Amino acid sequence: MGIIRVNNIRLFTNHGCLEEEAKIGSEYKVDIEVKADLSTSAQTDVLTDTVDYVHLNQIVKEEMAIRSKLLEHVAQRILDRIFKEISLVEEAEVSVAKINPPIGGNVQEVVIILKDSRKN
Repeated sequence: MGIIRVNNIRLFTNHGCLEEEAKIGSEYKVDIEVKADLSTSAQTDVLTDTVDYVHLNQIVKEEMAIRSKLLEHVAQRILDRIFKEISLVEEAEVSVAKINPPIGGNVQEVVIILKDSRKN
């Protein structure tokens, strides 16, 4: 089993419960960690034998572009697509952070983390 991480995917989009968040938007940061059997790709040096991090990044960009009220919702959609589209992934963790959230205080970010494993 190996681990592939795609860290600090930066996006500007409009998630949140407040209408102002839909209009103004915010900065977000997404981190992904997937666990998969990487033994074949370590031997073959062939992209199709591994988890393509370009594909992971594309899933994040597409799902983050769809407005959600809750970060949990968008993180779950990202997880669902990873398991649906990338059969090598056995476990995944998605972290979604809202940078400078509008919560009436000096807060750098709020972060939600969801983990899941492939259901056989």
